[in-house]
Amino acid sequence: MGIRAAQFVAAWLVWTAGAEDGGGWSLPAGSSFEDEGTCSIDVLDGSELSHQQFLERYAFSRPVILRGLTDNTRFRLRCSRSSLLQNYGSLTVRLSTANTHSYRKVDVLFREYVDEWLRPQSQDALGSETLYFFGDNNFTEWQNLFDQYEAPPYGLPDSTGAYSFGIAGPGTGVPFHWHGPGYSEVIYGRKRWFLYPPDREPHFHPNRTTLSWVTETYPYLPKEEAPLECTIRPGEVLYFPDRWWHATLNLDTSVFISTFLG
Repeated sequence: MGIRAAQFVAAWLVWTAGAEDGGGWSLPAGSSFEDEGTCSIDVLDGSELSHQQFLERYAFSRPVILRGLTDNTRFRLRCSRSSLLQNYGSLTVRLSTANTHSYRKVDVLFREYVDEWLRPQSQDALGSETLYFFGDNNFTEWQNLFDQYEAPPYGLPDSTGAYSFGIAGPGTGVPFHWHGPGYSEVIYGRKRWFLYPPDREPHFHPNRTTLSWVTETYPYLPKEEAPLECTIRPGEVLYFPDRWWHATLNLDTSVFISTFLG
């Protein structure tokens, strides 16, 4: 193993070991979802892929998961439950419904969201009934936090990155939708991803949650209709190309950040 590869592996091991405590976000036993599913997406150490190789192999054609690409230890510490409540508890945040178009928005204090809204999602809840914090960040109020984040270094030609930060309980997630390319990184918890290329629109109801799709539709899909999928953990970054359909399912209380490339 070369020096650069060894440094990437060491950084990833330190990062994942430090994230095992859950940052104070862990819920009582039995609250998490244990089924991580299979992984049908390439998973590489950051040292195995140069920027040019990323552009040639993945950027415009298929998703990839990269480990140890950055060291966000400092950002992770700032995202612990106690730290976020201390620094941002009095801020107003905007919650969005977990349906395909996120029609409904609700404003609450961040502390109220963490203390009262952040809980496991029931399987029979509709997307329009499920509200959680993702996107819709006031960048001025959260700028000090975002300044601590080290974004994935592999960009696309003529693109800049925009952050979307979120915290969500077990069983939550967004149903299938698509937009431009980007990265998603889990800071605490685990997030299961399902993806289809642009020309393979999945079968789903826009007001049904990902949890209901996973339990009611996913097990009965013919092999040829199966999505690409994988569960990402702290220290792993998933890249999704432009216009790829994707849905997510938070297996634990998850703290996450996306970098949209536009």
